[in-house]
Amino acid sequence: MKFRFWGVRGSIPSPGPRTARYGGNTTCIEVRSSDGTLIILDGGTGLFPLAQHLLAQEPRPPVHANIFITHSHWDHIHGLPFFTPLFIKGSRVRLHGAYDPVTRSGIEHVMGVQLQNSYFPVSETQMGATIEYQTLDIGTSVEVGDTVVGNVLMNHPVTNLGYRISCNGRSLFFTGDHEPWHNPYPPGDSAFDAYEQHLHERQRAIDAAMEGVDALIVDCSYTREEYPAKAGWGHGTFDAAVEMALRVGARALYCTHHEPTRSDDELEAVFDALLARYRGRLGSLDVHLAFEGLEVSL
Repeated sequence: MKFRFWGVRGSIPSPGPRTARYGGNTTCIEVRSSDGTLIILDGGTGLFPLAQHLLAQEPRPPVHANIFITHSHWDHIHGLPFFTPLFIKGSRVRLHGAYDPVTRSGIEHVMGVQLQNSYFPVSETQMGATIEYQTLDIGTSVEVGDTVVGNVLMNHPVTNLGYRISCNGRSLFFTGDHEPWHNPYPPGDSAFDAYEQHLHERQRAIDAAMEGVDALIVDCSYTREEYPAKAGWGHGTFDAAVEMALRVGARALYCTHHEPTRSDDELEAVFDALLARYRGRLGSLDVHLAFEGLEVSL
């Protein structure tokens, strides 16, 4: 199994010379299983260059893809209408994701909203591919080719599923957007203990889903200094990601969802400071900054 990053920025695309080394496209990760099954994690703007790559193969094949959406915020879905295989007869695209309690609809609402005439000129009926939808039950795994894809509920303002993909004894986990847990009740409040127990249970479920993965791909939007002003926005920190990786025994950590205002030079400075802070604690854990084009074989 191998994976490749096609988009590593968060919140909004940020193209330009300041982000040229790591890339300005938003979240999209290509996963290839041992038998060649194509799984795509999230449909940010990185989905467009991935589509061009797929269609550049010779002979030009029909594309069969399973796209797993972590959540429905724009930076994780706004590449979907531009996924060129959707317009090619013979292609088959299955979109997987969570039920939306706000709209009371399944994952099909993601495409339905984007393809409204007010926002996009082409309707789904004009697309040549076979498009299927699979709304996932939280905590229930599905088989895709020779892989098993499990999910767990993360901490974000909307429903966000973290995905574990397992294939032939190898595994990766992608958080999507995830914020460290916080108890809104002060110690001594009558609700503090019950909520603390709830948070511990949620964290245990997430840790179990991540346990022992070969690759842990985590939302690292903020530094520990930036986070207090961003609390409640639904994003993580570099330090929280390292602590998570150490706790669950991951072999490697890939930091992604880079803050769009952070230049490549600034990103590297933040990362170097992180490694200096954790020098002596990382043990065998490999820590990497994700960049567009980074490909990893497990």
